[in-house]
Amino acid sequence: MKQEYTLTAYTEDQMGLLNKITVILSRRKISLESINIATCEIDKLYRCTLVIKETFEIARNIALQIEKIIEVYSCYCSTNEEIVWKQMGLFKVMTSTFINDESVNHLLRKYNAESVIIEKDFTVFEATGQEDDINDLAIELKKFGLIEFVKTARIAVTLNSEAFDAY
Repeated sequence: MKQEYTLTAYTEDQMGLLNKITVILSRRKISLESINIATCEIDKLYRCTLVIKETFEIARNIALQIEKIIEVYSCYCSTNEEIVWKQMGLFKVMTSTFINDESVNHLLRKYNAESVIIEKDFTVFEATGQEDDINDLAIELKKFGLIEFVKTARIAVTLNSEAFDAY
């Protein structure tokens, strides 16, 4: 049965690495749900976080294939239950549509959203949480004149206490 898997690869900063990973996925006709590449706890290494929807066998095999790329030190395959993960969303809303509406304050508290900037014409809110919560807040804010909406890719850490050590 297909489900969401998070692949976490520890890599060097090498040109063409992302292309090599996408070739592995495109050969199997697998599309990415999310991708994030950022520095990590190990100096001069990067953490590449990929989210795919596949069966366990295929996800595990993709992780093993990614690990064979020279620039990749290790690649882990995790279910949502094995990691702590979040996404962030930014929402630009017309200030005039909610300034005197108490239901917006309730909505923002419900999704733990905070204002980042308040201008005469628009206000920008930030919310961090699970993808469904971020998407639900965007749907709710459409009623109040949502102008723009963007969310980040998934960031994740494993629930086990072990850390990756390249050395």
